[in-house]
Amino acid sequence: MAKEFDVIVIGGGPGGYIAAIRAAQLGFKTACIDDWKNEKGGPAPGGTCTNVGCIPSKALLQSSEHYEHAGHAFAEHGIEVKGLGLNLGQMLSRKDTVVKQNNDGILFLFKKNKVTFFHGSGSFVKGEGQAYSVKVSGATEDTLTGKHIIVATGSNPRALPGVAFDEKLVLSNTGALNINAVPKKLGVIGAGVIGLEMGSVWRRLGAEVTVLEALPTFLGAVDEQIAKEAHKLFTKQGLSINLGVKIGAITPGKKDVTVEYTDDKGASHKTVFDKLIVSIGRVPNTNGLNAEAIGLKLDDRGFVAVDGDCKTNLPNVWAVGDVVRGPMLAHKAEEEGVAVAERIADQHGHVNFNTIPWVIYTSPEIAWVGKTEQQLKNEGIAYKAGTFPFMANGRARALGDTSGMVKFLADAKSDEILGVHVIGPMASELIAEAVVAMEFRASSEDIARICHAHPSLSEATKEAALAVDKRSLNF
Repeated sequence: MAKEFDVIVIGGGPGGYIAAIRAAQLGFKTACIDDWKNEKGGPAPGGTCTNVGCIPSKALLQSSEHYEHAGHAFAEHGIEVKGLGLNLGQMLSRKDTVVKQNNDGILFLFKKNKVTFFHGSGSFVKGEGQAYSVKVSGATEDTLTGKHIIVATGSNPRALPGVAFDEKLVLSNTGALNINAVPKKLGVIGAGVIGLEMGSVWRRLGAEVTVLEALPTFLGAVDEQIAKEAHKLFTKQGLSINLGVKIGAITPGKKDVTVEYTDDKGASHKTVFDKLIVSIGRVPNTNGLNAEAIGLKLDDRGFVAVDGDCKTNLPNVWAVGDVVRGPMLAHKAEEEGVAVAERIADQHGHVNFNTIPWVIYTSPEIAWVGKTEQQLKNEGIAYKAGTFPFMANGRARALGDTSGMVKFLADAKSDEILGVHVIGPMASELIAEAVVAMEFRASSEDIARICHAHPSLSEATKEAALAVDKRSLNF
């Protein structure tokens, strides 16, 4: 006999588990289905983000940064490290522990909020009036019936045509997080977020990293001034970044992989790498969903087709996160999950795509929200710009990390903040002030007039806002 619920969420990643929790908080009898497994076969909710994405990559980025600081930066602080060694096994073990803590935290939250969790994959069976049947396939099988269905099945890494991921030589983000020995030569195809973050981890640990990017520009979605600064700093650190590359044959061997490519000047290259990370984007995960059983519409790229409120073509069927249009960001998925749960409750869920922050967790970090300078130029919007370098910030000097800057873009007439861009220490934290300011449609003058603690990195935000009016005080 089918188990009945008000809301069934298929997928337990950031969009799914948050949607389930919020629905339960609103009084709905809620189920969440997720098939991620830990190494023992037990449940590991949290999706790509928790298991092979955001969380483990940040753990390795932090560990590898400590290692690099111990080898290079500590001496300046009067800290002498002799006999520095790398225990990669312990580093990877710590990463796995951090992941498990997050998995367990989600399971605890399900219990706390009375969400019924089913460990397995969910697929549609049929629709009956205003209700839908969903099959759970796992260690045990169940059939659930729900009035509202939220699809939150996430995304998968995109492979190069004809070159499958074996996670031993040709790696997706999953394999890139589990290399058991530091490769001497590491190739990275794709200079996006995953490519740069994973390339940074293994460069710090001793790998010679070559990044191959098909586009002629570096970080095309980033403000051009910030991207140029990032390219300069990453190159100085030792990343070999090649733009305008055309990838040819990729041939895995027994212990290495050969990549043939043409550079932006037309010269041919044939390079042998110990490992190759392919990070050329992600594709929506609808495999096994059995969307056709109920007539759920997918678009021509395989995404679940939704409107601005995350409604599909079917009544009471919703979709959120990576499996729908918009940026593939965990926090975007979370906001959509909350908004859908509230819309089911006849409330007014809110997601403002113009104030979703973006972050690249390299060192220095890169974070931004709103429009870039090139976007404003292309759209013919009159603007004013103000920048402030961390080299003039007292806290950054004390940290020993003065690379980068904060940049403000404001409307030339109204002074409303149109975009804020940061490259430098703790950019991921600093961007939150800009998000709040833009959500409340603040002006650069508003930020310039707010007292910021001294000494703090946030003073660079205030100074950049002052610089919009050409009245920076410390530069």
